[in-house]
Amino acid sequence: MMKVLVFWDVYGRIGRKAFQYHLPLLRQKYVPDFIVANIENISSGSGPIEKHIHEIEGLWIDVYTSWNHIFDREDDITVYLNDSNSKLIRPANFYESKYHKVPWKGYKIVEKWGKRLLVINLMSQVFLRDMVYNPFLKIDEMLEWFAWEKFDGILIDFHRETTSEIYAMGMFLDGKISFLFGTHTHIQTNDELVLPKGTWILTDVGMSGPLYSVIGAEYECMIPKFLSWIRKGKIEQALGKDYVVSAVLVEIDEASMQCKEIEKIRIRGTLPF
Repeated sequence: MMKVLVFWDVYGRIGRKAFQYHLPLLRQKYVPDFIVANIENISSGSGPIEKHIHEIEGLWIDVYTSWNHIFDREDDITVYLNDSNSKLIRPANFYESKYHKVPWKGYKIVEKWGKRLLVINLMSQVFLRDMVYNPFLKIDEMLEWFAWEKFDGILIDFHRETTSEIYAMGMFLDGKISFLFGTHTHIQTNDELVLPKGTWILTDVGMSGPLYSVIGAEYECMIPKFLSWIRKGKIEQALGKDYVVSAVLVEIDEASMQCKEIEKIRIRGTLPF
């Protein structure tokens, strides 16, 4: 069995510190073959910067996924994105043409110890402000590109607002990929399900970040928006020492490429430093 440890949304300073504290312990406990982590909010909750990526480089993460905040700090991150050794991928279904090339790519193939994993980013068209190419058509195209390649597992990080869209995507891809997991809502869900042809699905992996927060942000800067739809100033990351770390361990049968087991991980604690 191939084991993959998946983390979602390492949010801001508290998320980084809690992630750095727990990942070595979880790696020792589960001995995963691959580690995937979403880091779109790693820098104060608004896009990654290269400094904070280098801060977690020693944790042996294989792929960094991202989403709609990937280009919030575009001037800082583009050089790293375009590096041939970059571990960071962006949504695969941004519009591209001869007039504009989006930095880097929306997938990464990782090979270790004779095992081969394909990780893909997709972004929803529903209720997100970003105009992107249809994710269903894009993933269909991508899987055709890779039809003649051999993988031991395929994971897709699908950034979406609605549960209906990810379940539709799951049925659309059933039997073609190993694990489809949702991101964006920051709350770990209790709806893991194996679909009829063997693909597993989970609506949201959850967040690694400040426990007492509005999905990572400070309550005081968010409440005016809910009261009047007027947000005053920029979104501030929540501080304090209380945190939550969310992850999922998936076990994939390499012969069938099907996900056989899923274990959800959710740790609450207080930073010791």
